[in-house]
Amino acid sequence: MIQQIVDLIEANTSFLVVAHENPDGDAIGSTLGLANALREMGKDVVALNVDGVPQIMQFLPGFDQLVTTLPENKQFDVAFVLDSGDLVRAGVPVQECCKALVNIDHHPHSEFGDICYVDTTASATAVLIDRVLQQCDYRMSLDVAKPLYLGILSDTGSFRYSSANPEAFSVAGRLVGMGIDPWEIASCLYESLAPERMKLLGLVLPTLEISDCGRYASVAMTEDILKQSGASEEHTDGFVNYPRAIRGVEVALFFRQIGADAYKISMRSRGTIDVGAMARELGGGGHHNAAGAKVNGSLEEARATVSRLLDRLI
Repeated sequence: MIQQIVDLIEANTSFLVVAHENPDGDAIGSTLGLANALREMGKDVVALNVDGVPQIMQFLPGFDQLVTTLPENKQFDVAFVLDSGDLVRAGVPVQECCKALVNIDHHPHSEFGDICYVDTTASATAVLIDRVLQQCDYRMSLDVAKPLYLGILSDTGSFRYSSANPEAFSVAGRLVGMGIDPWEIASCLYESLAPERMKLLGLVLPTLEISDCGRYASVAMTEDILKQSGASEEHTDGFVNYPRAIRGVEVALFFRQIGADAYKISMRSRGTIDVGAMARELGGGGHHNAAGAKVNGSLEEARATVSRLLDRLI
């Protein structure tokens, strides 16, 4: 599978690299890592994300070359869709503008593309990009290593999650050996937060609800709360981890209002409960320990819907 991707890279000239909307560190890290590498190989590359690069990641090499819309009438030899789980999450009509579509992902049930390179044992899509680049006739630069390291750091929760397997440490160690400064990246990612984010967090935490059994908990953000804080949706990254930090909580939820009667739900599990399966019941998707879905209704109705599922699972 990897060799097929390498052959496509060597045989073609123009590439689109895109990851899922509302991008996290792995989506941006794998996108910029691959795009920068392809450019260094002399390829014509468009890196795209419909929601752009979050402010805390705008120190990464190549962030200023990433676009949010497809160039008009542009056709690509190959399109890479990264870390997306489902093609629709790319947010653009990828299939209409490429000759070959490559799906690289570590989410389960990610089944699309002319080449579908999916490995659910990988800690991050950035690790899969590293595997591909290691087989290319190409010498990796720091401009490629830095985004890939951020992708691994982000998706393993700074190497705290169960996804932090030996390969994650091995790849990260090699990237550090190349000259990556772990403190620089961690500082930019975790200790350069906007004041608006902290104001938003102060409004979200009072919405905390813990189930009677104490095994799941949630926080919520309405459109009014977001407006009151002066923050933007990108500032909510990581909010779901606050209820998960409560002793005894096995599943954490973050409800984010996305319309008059609709909520997007981020789910995190400590491992006992498969939130990926739960998310799929709601029409979403994700991993065993990290998933998401959308639910129609008021906040109370959305919480009740999810509570019924969790009560059954628990």
